[in-house]
Amino acid sequence: MPITPAIHRLDLGYVVRPASEAGGAQPRVEPVLAYLVRHERGLLLFDTGIGEAGPETEAHYRPRRRPLREALGAAGASPDDITLVVNCHLHFDHCGGNPLLAGRPVLVQEAELAAARRGGYTAEHLVDFPGVRYRELSGETEVWPGVWIVPTPGHTDGHQSLVVQRTDGAVVLAGQARDFASQFAGDHLARRAARDGAAAPLPAYPHWLERLAAFAPRQVRFAHDASVWESAPDPSGEPW
Repeated sequence: MPITPAIHRLDLGYVVRPASEAGGAQPRVEPVLAYLVRHERGLLLFDTGIGEAGPETEAHYRPRRRPLREALGAAGASPDDITLVVNCHLHFDHCGGNPLLAGRPVLVQEAELAAARRGGYTAEHLVDFPGVRYRELSGETEVWPGVWIVPTPGHTDGHQSLVVQRTDGAVVLAGQARDFASQFAGDHLARRAARDGAAAPLPAYPHWLERLAAFAPRQVRFAHDASVWESAPDPSGEPW
């Protein structure tokens, strides 16, 4: 019988998003989270933390880093143990540890890698470095049995999320498809209202939510929010 994948959340520090980006009068401190998936095929690392991105970016976001090696160690692993890397996208706070994992396949959408290589998008030394091995994807793929990459564009055109099928229900690692669990909850309820035939106007929700719904996820976890969205049956008995 296949082993149910275990998922460990890795705390890789935080960034301070300025008020001009936080949508209010105050700056906002956001965690930077990655996820280690223990699968029968090996260890998959979803995102790798905050990289060095130059003095302007450092001053803008004031990052506080936790070394990837330390975070992996707390989860009982080391960089040498990692089999596969998946980045939700290639901004500096999601791919910062990639150079430490040179030689491992890095799965990324073609559109994301192309944008990163055009310049002015991210820290270029975190994208192309000695030993980098990209596996470029064009859409959805099952990378290991029960582990799916699903495009979730919005934050970037090439953003992708990871779906991990478990015996107790699927878990979505959503990266920055949404910044907060509450935003995802709003999308979910907007979809539910539309399916219930609620009168217009209704808020829009991203088209990729339909694909995620097909997995009937039990949980959705995020890159910049330690809160977790959890499903509950609606009055009709449907989980979604």
